[in-house]
Amino acid sequence: MTKLSVNINKFATLRNSRGGNNPDVVKAVVDAQRFGADGVTVHPRPDERHIRYNDVHEIKKIITTEFNIEGNCTEEKFVALVLETKPDQVTLVPDALDQITSNHGWNTVENKEYLTGIIKVFKNAGIRVSIFVDPLIEMVEGAAQTGTDRIELYTEGYAKEFLFNKEQAIAPYVAAAKKAKELGMGLNAGHDLDLQNLKYFKQNIPWLDEVSIGHALVCDALYLGYQNAVQMYKRQLM
Repeated sequence: MTKLSVNINKFATLRNSRGGNNPDVVKAVVDAQRFGADGVTVHPRPDERHIRYNDVHEIKKIITTEFNIEGNCTEEKFVALVLETKPDQVTLVPDALDQITSNHGWNTVENKEYLTGIIKVFKNAGIRVSIFVDPLIEMVEGAAQTGTDRIELYTEGYAKEFLFNKEQAIAPYVAAAKKAKELGMGLNAGHDLDLQNLKYFKQNIPWLDEVSIGHALVCDALYLGYQNAVQMYKRQLM
């Protein structure tokens, strides 16, 4: 079964826009689990414009499903946070400091030495590691050489092309997924997956381990309700 990890960053964005603690991101985690999510994802950034570092510590205290922290591992504060809280999984994303949202995967060939070292740090702490990659065979092969447990396919390209030619959109992702499976790595996916394109993605890559979805799910929750949105996304993965 492909797991659904709900990214709660947008709850924190809304809270921070007004101050105070409404909506409560810890309650958003509790409710995501209660509504059927298999895990929760957070992506803290240095400016704490959405998830704050303290949020991560508070979530760790109450989470009962899988906890995934994603972010830029070149930031010392991020590495320290992950090692302190010890989530089930850390997802390494090559974000620039001022980046609005993630928009590319690692160059696993050029960064092989660095990635190999930092992945070892996390694995030695008992944390499963996934690294963000584009759907390119060379990058998947490079990822395998770093010692990572999984890769997360960056799916913005798929989501955009899906609107025009879904067969063409999925093709590079299927090829990358097959290569990852061949090389013994687990497979996650995320970015711009939604109720329109998720089912087709899962149908073509049935061995997919996990998807991380935040923005689209929270947008849908405004109209459908949080519980209904979580359940509707879960049904796309069946």
